[in-house]
Amino acid sequence: MTDVLQQALAAMSGWEVVAVLLGVAYLLLAMRENRLCWYAAFGSTAIYLVLFWNVSLLMESLLQVYYLVMAVYGWWQWRHGGESVGQNELAISRWHWQRHMLVIAAVIATAMLLGLLLSRHTNAALPYLDSFTTLGSVVTTYMVARKVLENWLYWLVIDSASIYLYIDRELYLTALLFAAYLVIVVFGYIQWLKHYRAQSA
Repeated sequence: MTDVLQQALAAMSGWEVVAVLLGVAYLLLAMRENRLCWYAAFGSTAIYLVLFWNVSLLMESLLQVYYLVMAVYGWWQWRHGGESVGQNELAISRWHWQRHMLVIAAVIATAMLLGLLLSRHTNAALPYLDSFTTLGSVVTTYMVARKVLENWLYWLVIDSASIYLYIDRELYLTALLFAAYLVIVVFGYIQWLKHYRAQSA
């Protein structure tokens, strides 16, 4: 057990620690609907882009490029996106269950196709799981930027799958971060649900 712990600590880098801390800050600030979350997201994402590339998680690395763009988009939406409903701040909304079914089916089908292509033409590690977590994160990050309530439920599934992915690649601190995310996500959903009900009332 001690050897495993020592290997885990040795595999961690200072940059991974910084990325993890910024990742935690992002989620806690997002839970409170604080626009500063997008600054933390941008910093964490820039670091993870390099880290994932270095451990051959190609889709995860590509995802970070999308995250950089979404950090800017999310900040703008949270600040100005509510103008269409007569308010400056973007309000929390919900998607109908049919839209969720369509999105989930599209993510799974596309992940299967991308996983097949990656397994045949690249040296990507865990190509199917990598594709699923990447595509799921693309959709869910957009949901966060638009303040869709159910984003928290999507993150429960994606973060759970990501934990295995990161342990396999020896990104132990990042795996621990995502385990902590699972707890924070539950509280995030509860808080947003209360706010959604209050604004609807």
